[in-house]
Amino acid sequence: MFAKVKSEGIFGIDSYNVEVEADISSGMPRFDLVGLPDAAVKESRERVRASIKNCGYTFPVSRITVNIAPADIKKEGAIYDLPILMAILKASKQIKANLDGYAFIGELSLDGEIRCANGVLPMVIKAKESGVKSIFVPFQNAHEGSVVDGINIYPARNIKEIIAHLEGNAPILPVSHEISQNEILEETLDFADVRGQEQVKRAVEIAAAGSHNILMIGPPGTGKSMIAKRIGSILPDMTLEEKIETTKIYSVAGQLPENVRLISKRPFRSPHHTISPQGLTGGGANMHPGEISLAHNGVLFMDEFPEFDRRSKESLRQPLEDGEVTISRAGGTVTYPANLMVVAAMNPCPCGFLGHPTKPCRCTEGAKNRYKNKISGPLLDRMDIHIEVQNVEYETISDRTRAESSAEIKKRVDRAREIQQKRFEGTGISSNAKMSPQATQQYCIMTEKANLLMKMSFEKMGMSGRAYDKIMRVARTIADLESSELIEVQHIAEALQYRALDRKYWE
Repeated sequence: MFAKVKSEGIFGIDSYNVEVEADISSGMPRFDLVGLPDAAVKESRERVRASIKNCGYTFPVSRITVNIAPADIKKEGAIYDLPILMAILKASKQIKANLDGYAFIGELSLDGEIRCANGVLPMVIKAKESGVKSIFVPFQNAHEGSVVDGINIYPARNIKEIIAHLEGNAPILPVSHEISQNEILEETLDFADVRGQEQVKRAVEIAAAGSHNILMIGPPGTGKSMIAKRIGSILPDMTLEEKIETTKIYSVAGQLPENVRLISKRPFRSPHHTISPQGLTGGGANMHPGEISLAHNGVLFMDEFPEFDRRSKESLRQPLEDGEVTISRAGGTVTYPANLMVVAAMNPCPCGFLGHPTKPCRCTEGAKNRYKNKISGPLLDRMDIHIEVQNVEYETISDRTRAESSAEIKKRVDRAREIQQKRFEGTGISSNAKMSPQATQQYCIMTEKANLLMKMSFEKMGMSGRAYDKIMRVARTIADLESSELIEVQHIAEALQYRALDRKYWE
């Protein structure tokens, strides 16, 4: 007696088709599980055995062989419990219903309850692409799966509900496909709360308009973290494609909020500086996404930037350049998307008061140099904008006049992004900061005066090729904010001033 049931597997944020085959034959009672299973999958034999008995069905006293195909891909996790159980019940003829066109995902408890699973969204997407018409998912993951249109999503609490549905006794209603705008969280942090710091807010606006990486340097208490936490309030709204891609990452990582169908707010990740390189890039036994990928389509805020482990900081270099992070382990190689904006904040020296107007710096020259050398030149070169955050005077901080709100700044950012969308339509480039050197040369057209200023600055400052491209992209964003087709001399001049701090602090 033989039966075959469809399921799905996860590798990275991508899914692949899985077929669970069960064969029941005469011989000494035995339950073999093959198909390159890991320890969690092997343990499913005991969960499936107990679930079948506790739900009132008969576990076959025969030789049972279950194969999870394809056999050359290692199977991980407990999501195969449900399809294994369904294949055994079908092979033992305890289920008469036709299971063609159905797929099953879920971990089982010993009493037949179905527990939630990670990565349901990419598995449902793959099932639909493979022609599956209906899929049973854990009840807790129903909202997540309902994002996909064109496939019936059946939420199941236990085995009995599934079998009753298949036999037509108690049909389960599929979850409706809808993307509610109510899931967009209200933004509570506003730039109207930030007193003064107009130059810093201007730099942050440019960074948001072009998705540029930004490094803020200043004494403690000047508002670096306060400003960084408000950047999300001026970023453009996510497109449907960005929402789905971000939700897939959070689904695989098991960090999707309860009852949320789709992540509609750009991620803001702020890891502590003690995080390991693996925590930042991702990895571990199951190669889960790290903070870099969890910040995909959003912001990665790294406060106290020099205090991060050097390997952690250097691990940013490849994702910032390529827009993706690749993890290679013995079990395989996984690539996660990493289209993010890095916002870093640091003090000018270990004590924090270098250049302070009233508080003297107590650091030795050696301590200052060691502190600055924690950030390598190649990493500093990848930060598009460097801005100094100064102390705010009493008159400014005590002024009760309301500052410009995030909504007003966001309007200008949105207009600049609309210009970029039209410019890069069909190229796969999402923003000015993501332009290739070839695209930079094509789209960053300067006036004659701007070209002369750029040439003088390039020769005087001894820029690298990467620094030149960064300045051109920032200048392109400044021009977009002013709806200027050409890059004028004032755009170059402003972009150049955002690259001066590396000369001041690292010369």
